[in-house]
Amino acid sequence: MFKSDPPPSYEESRHDQLRAGICPYVPYGSPPPSGVYPGAGQPGMYPPPGAPSMMPTFFPSAGSPTTPGGSEDFAADGLWESKSVRHAFIRKVYLILAIQLLLTTSIVAVFTFVDPVRLFVIKYPGIYWASFAVYFVAYIILVCCEGPRRRFPWNFVLLFIFTLALSYMTGTIASYFDTKAVFLALGITAVVCVLVTLFCFQTKVDFTSCTGLFCVLAMVVLVTGIIATVVLSFQYVPWLHMLYAAIGAVVYTLFLAYDTQLLLGNRSHSLSPEEYVFGALSLYVDVVQIFLFLLQITGSSTD
Repeated sequence: MFKSDPPPSYEESRHDQLRAGICPYVPYGSPPPSGVYPGAGQPGMYPPPGAPSMMPTFFPSAGSPTTPGGSEDFAADGLWESKSVRHAFIRKVYLILAIQLLLTTSIVAVFTFVDPVRLFVIKYPGIYWASFAVYFVAYIILVCCEGPRRRFPWNFVLLFIFTLALSYMTGTIASYFDTKAVFLALGITAVVCVLVTLFCFQTKVDFTSCTGLFCVLAMVVLVTGIIATVVLSFQYVPWLHMLYAAIGAVVYTLFLAYDTQLLLGNRSHSLSPEEYVFGALSLYVDVVQIFLFLLQITGSSTD
């Protein structure tokens, strides 16, 4: 479908806020707010904006940074708090993703096994194009508008509409293929997604540092798709169709690795913990696209 650049990371947004002077400023010589570390060399004073600080600004309330070993204890607590927030964010993303995939799998199963439904969606292709329009509008809003994407319950309403539209499109495409091909593509997709996820959690390779390369890969898929669509509309060329499907499956597998590492928080780029909707949206699109490209390959091989 479509890919877009991820929103700024949590650290980048915090840095931009500090540079813009959004954080509250207390005049020099005044006591610092509760829970705010006053800065190195300024006991009891809050440093002016731009003053360098060797320690994080906010600390847990227990202990004191001036006691022996206090700085190390606070640093460890802050590190643990950051990890716990990131782990909670990852769990939330995969919970949303699991619900999306369950809905999509159910719709695909109905469109594949229930003959009246399968014949209906094939007979009325206009519903498919209407669902594509809904999918496109919801996708643009979720990707480009930070307000609706982060505001509950509108973010979940838009995500549900987006998931329902893409599930209908996926089920409609699957209804044109043999049941064996659908099951084979579904099984391969599940294996690929599990292997890619485990690899991303274990490897030291940073896919997020290769943003330019992924932009090029997206353009390759787009150009190849346009060429294949134009050529296949005049004459069906099996090897061209298979080539396009193989390129798409490989590229979106790499996109899945890229989007997975954006969740981890220990790479060159990462998602803010507030962007759980965007994280689930990105992974969901990657998984569905892998399934659709593999379905074209398995469908051609089982004919």
